[in-house]
Amino acid sequence: ETVCWLPALCRKKDVPYCIIKGKGRLGMLVHKKMASCVALTTVRQEDKSELDKLAENFKAQFNDNTEVRRRWGGGIMGTKSQHVTQRREKAVQIEQAKKLGLSIA
Repeated sequence: ETVCWLPALCRKKDVPYCIIKGKGRLGMLVHKKMASCVALTTVRQEDKSELDKLAENFKAQFNDNTEVRRRWGGGIMGTKSQHVTQRREKAVQIEQAKKLGLSIA
């Protein structure tokens, strides 16, 4: 659920973000079993330049990349949805054939 609205909020507020595969990997960062999201609030002065580089990369890869936003789901329906769609299309064809006076088996 967090993954759905947090990126949109970060883009709106111009906050750099990145998506990490697996909550376990993110949990290792904070020494927990799992974590769904992490926000950095304070940074040591010696790590500031490295964080700035990361923030630049994250903005380029996620915030400013419109292709990431448009690839949700891949456009492939599941088996049930495909069968339902086929049935609907067949019903529409039969209805159109009746209007035209043709017979389709």
